[in-house]
Amino acid sequence: MRFEETYLNDNILDALYDMRFEECTPIQEKCIPEILDYHDVMGVAQTGTGKTAAYLLPILSMLDEDEYPKDAINCIIMSPTRELAQQIDQAMQGFGYYLDGISSVAVYGGNDGSRYDQEMRSLRMGADVVIATPGRLLSHIRMGNVDLSRVSFFVLDEADRMLDMGFYDDIMTIVKGLPQNRQTIMFSATMPDKIQTLARNILYKPVEVKIAVSKPAEKIKQSAFVCYDTQKLPILRHIFATEEQKRIIIFSGKKERVKEINRELQKMKVNCCSMHSDLTQQERDEVMYLFKSGQKDVLVATDIVARGIDIDDIRMVINYDVPHDAEDYVHRIGRTARADRDGVAITLVNPDDIRRFQQIEHFLEKEVIKTPLPDGLGDAPEYKSPERRKGPRGGGKRRGNRGGKQNGKNKQEKKNDNKQGRKKGNRRGNQSGKSKTGC
Repeated sequence: MRFEETYLNDNILDALYDMRFEECTPIQEKCIPEILDYHDVMGVAQTGTGKTAAYLLPILSMLDEDEYPKDAINCIIMSPTRELAQQIDQAMQGFGYYLDGISSVAVYGGNDGSRYDQEMRSLRMGADVVIATPGRLLSHIRMGNVDLSRVSFFVLDEADRMLDMGFYDDIMTIVKGLPQNRQTIMFSATMPDKIQTLARNILYKPVEVKIAVSKPAEKIKQSAFVCYDTQKLPILRHIFATEEQKRIIIFSGKKERVKEINRELQKMKVNCCSMHSDLTQQERDEVMYLFKSGQKDVLVATDIVARGIDIDDIRMVINYDVPHDAEDYVHRIGRTARADRDGVAITLVNPDDIRRFQQIEHFLEKEVIKTPLPDGLGDAPEYKSPERRKGPRGGGKRRGNRGGKQNGKNKQEKKNDNKQGRKKGNRRGNQSGKSKTGC
């Protein structure tokens, strides 16, 4: 489906054409009409499927063309991390380029006092869209800087990640201050029991949309080395001696190991940097800038960057240790093979992690290729096949109907007007080709 076939308004469509986004991704095709029809939505989709645009575009379209208070916070978007909040804010700036009078503010911790004062002023004046991490927003609420009484849209992005980080109580505290007749939209990569419970508590008769749940892209070439811990660094040396040392992320579940790997790579003259929880926000921003801009070739990181960070050109992901579950594995390797590119994912599996990796294979419904150890590293542990087992199993009232007439025109008449309006504009020049927005 093309964006102009949806009921997004002209200002949004003009911005999309300037950005050369023409065709909806599957999650956008299914979610945009439901949100425009004022339904609560429960979306299940992994990172990289375009879910940010799936909720931002219809919300911005409605804020632009309908009567919402100018002095109120009209939309709150919750994000589990500062990095994702910044990414959503960047998407907001692009999609809202032609929207007059629609204001936004990103609210997250790790900043100095002047940033906090700027957030406070924007919140008190009534920014239309607030993009916030739970802890920072609660801080402003307790300081009396936020009036939630007129919020029309409430969005939870990466809801499973927020619950994993212990934000359930914070979210429910925020929800208690929202009006009952809001529209609520929730996105999660997985649907464990705790997410289903949250959905029952905050959504009203939601439309459920599920897209490619928890399966890695087919273009990712997955392989594994079965090895002892003492063989892992020599394997890394072999990989960097035989592969191009660019656009690589190495994941480890422990920050101390991330620091160790980074030191060893620096000894090997690899142009690398590291990301972990001991860094200040300023240091984390600097690391991400250096890696995104190509000034650093390799990023060594904990799972802090496994979800929600938009880096399209990652060539290889290396799991220095096996993730705790299949979902984390999917999110780690999902950093590569994005935007129609190919990608490589390599996992180092020690004897203690063999059972866990076999469970991941069963979840993927395929066996990951085992690569022989490089010459000179000795014997590998035995990789015993597991016994075959059953795998894991996979509010307010509706306020109107956009399918009917609005301002004297039905949907088809409005779409025809939109098409004529776009034909008159020359902003886009002679752009050609089709593109999907992966935001």
